[in-house]
Amino acid sequence: MQGELEQSEAHAAQAERLVLSTGASFLPALLQLARGIAAIGAGRHLEALEHLRRLFVPADPAFNFGLQFFALADFVEAAVYSNRSQAARTVIDEIERVSTPRPVPWVKTMLSYSKALVAANEDAEGFFLQGLGPAAKNWPFLRGRLLLGYGVWLRRQRRPADARAPLREARGIFDALGASPWSDRAREELRAAGETSHRRTGQIWERLTPQELHIAQLAAQGLSNKVIGARLYLSHRTVGYHLHHIFSKTGITSRSGLGTILSTANGPPT
Repeated sequence: MQGELEQSEAHAAQAERLVLSTGASFLPALLQLARGIAAIGAGRHLEALEHLRRLFVPADPAFNFGLQFFALADFVEAAVYSNRSQAARTVIDEIERVSTPRPVPWVKTMLSYSKALVAANEDAEGFFLQGLGPAAKNWPFLRGRLLLGYGVWLRRQRRPADARAPLREARGIFDALGASPWSDRAREELRAAGETSHRRTGQIWERLTPQELHIAQLAAQGLSNKVIGARLYLSHRTVGYHLHHIFSKTGITSRSGLGTILSTANGPPT
């Protein structure tokens, strides 16, 4: 979920070689699911579809009936964004057919999201709202995907003001989960809906050492290198050296920028 697609694919390829040698039936399917989710996060929907469709092909080593339920929303999203809506509808119909006798809340939520993605405009909103019922709160990543999809749909229906609330909530969920690709997408959609949405800054301080963080906080208060040095028992040249690294690590170019980020961030450790 965190956006490191190339690294994820390298690990998946290594794992695939191992699991195929064991003969375990569910592990190849799990790997294809992970690959598909990573590809969706990177915006590579056709690639994601190629991974995910393997779970639904009986002759494929990755075929797995149980994991098809978990892969439903991902398969449908990948198919729709790859202009393969009919393939999405076929899978939706089959999952609904086999799950109807014993409906499970999270499967119903996935079905609602999936139906919203393939529905005609007059029906889509009802499916989004159905999926965003109380049960969705138990699965935050799925709820975030629903909110993002709903916000995108609203914006494309020329309802930007209505789109902002679900997009904000989606952004918050993805930020909390560390799901960077989806956070970025939510921010892009918010900007398209007319709302400024800067990149999340709460994690920026994780790039700094404790000493660099302390210096950044003092510099943000407007203190000179000499005063900062006196407080920390450092030379002003050493403070300048640390500030150079702070600016390089954070992408901030001025002390006033440090102050702005500190005031709007989720809060660096103190």
